[in-house]
Amino acid sequence: MASFVPPQRLVIAIAVLAAFVTFLDGTVVTVALPAISRELGGGITTQQWVVDAYLITLSALILLAGSVSDAYGRIVVMRWGLIAFGVASVAVAAAPDPLILIIARALQGAAGAMLVPSALALITATMRGEVQSRAIGIWTAFTTAAMLVGPLLGGLFVDYLSWRFVFLINVVPIGVTLLLLARLRLPEHPRGIRVDWWSGALCAIGLGAIVFALIEQPNYGWQSPAIWIPGLGGGALFTFFLLRQKHSSSPLMPLDLFLVRNFGWGNLATLFVYAALSLNGFVVGVYLQQGPGLTATAAGLASLPMTILMILLSSRAGAWSGRFGPRIFMTFGPLLMAAGSLMLLTVAEDFDYWWQVLPAMIVLGLGLALTVAPLTSAILGAIDEARSGIASAVNNAVARVAGLLVVAMLSTIVGGTLDLDGFHNAAWVTTALLILGGVVSWIGIRRNRVDRADADAVVAEPR
Repeated sequence: MASFVPPQRLVIAIAVLAAFVTFLDGTVVTVALPAISRELGGGITTQQWVVDAYLITLSALILLAGSVSDAYGRIVVMRWGLIAFGVASVAVAAAPDPLILIIARALQGAAGAMLVPSALALITATMRGEVQSRAIGIWTAFTTAAMLVGPLLGGLFVDYLSWRFVFLINVVPIGVTLLLLARLRLPEHPRGIRVDWWSGALCAIGLGAIVFALIEQPNYGWQSPAIWIPGLGGGALFTFFLLRQKHSSSPLMPLDLFLVRNFGWGNLATLFVYAALSLNGFVVGVYLQQGPGLTATAAGLASLPMTILMILLSSRAGAWSGRFGPRIFMTFGPLLMAAGSLMLLTVAEDFDYWWQVLPAMIVLGLGLALTVAPLTSAILGAIDEARSGIASAVNNAVARVAGLLVVAMLSTIVGGTLDLDGFHNAAWVTTALLILGGVVSWIGIRRNRVDRADADAVVAEPR
């Protein structure tokens, strides 16, 4: 078994901490949404924008940030990303009204986009072979933990301090990461490649306009120029972005990757599965507080069984996938999660967590643990090592966009209000998305041509 030398340990620590703050902030906010809405107002629309403002800039800029990192150096980009993330976090915590809060969240997402590709690139640039696989496994474990324990940490801060402190959780790890980064002596050779800024702008503005139309549509209606103009304009800009990728000499998202069978079908499955996960996480975290009246901490604890099962089973699922191929796990896992989502229909006015929610969380956790590692191995294992970085970035972007769009459509999905009927509507939509993810996987996924020993080492990458 290969071991890490001191500089490699430092690189892993920096990569883990840098990505940790980004993934934590994506999920820690969910249980704080009711408290934010009570203090600042705005109802479900404000709640949607608090989540989506972050996801818009994170998902739209993550590919651009990867190119910037290659062009100007990973350490420089990471350092500026950390500083910007810290400043934006303080601005969110101090926001006096919803508009300032939403703007600061968008800045947080832009800073987070600078951190994720740089963090993983530090590992892939400094390690090879078994050492690299082990390092990515450690990175995956810690960043996945950040995503899954986020609601619990957020709940504790909301109940015992204030929702504002939820956004200051990152200040300490950001400070530690900057100190470690100053100790890292890693020669960098920026490639000076051309950065396609226009593509980044087209992607960001296009997605932003589409999401604006989806979120505000219940307030204005589709017939309003304030809705259909940004909706159509955003769709046109995003179409131009895709066309530009087809003809660009240095595309942010190489479209030919999607011609590879497992990559194309796997990302379609990612779109459905992660849309379902984002919808379920948002609705459960918010409804359990606004409906049955659970505390923010209790609402965060509600999803803890999923966290535990992911930690216990995901690595085994990766090994099983290497032995038997990913197709069966990518099919059965989402279908099992769909069954868990259907179990949430038992939630009633006479609320009982132990009989109505806990069984569903266990089934959802089992399905998720069976899905994530095989999904990632199928997608990244289909692409040659030279392009694994961009393949990973594209898959991360697809997962982010999935969450972005489904949260933007939340008001339409739940019928305008997240009451019990709205909660049940969301459970039905979540179920349908997961079934689609399983069906797509069964139709499209095949076993990659990799050695079984290599396949056993593949570890899931978090979203």
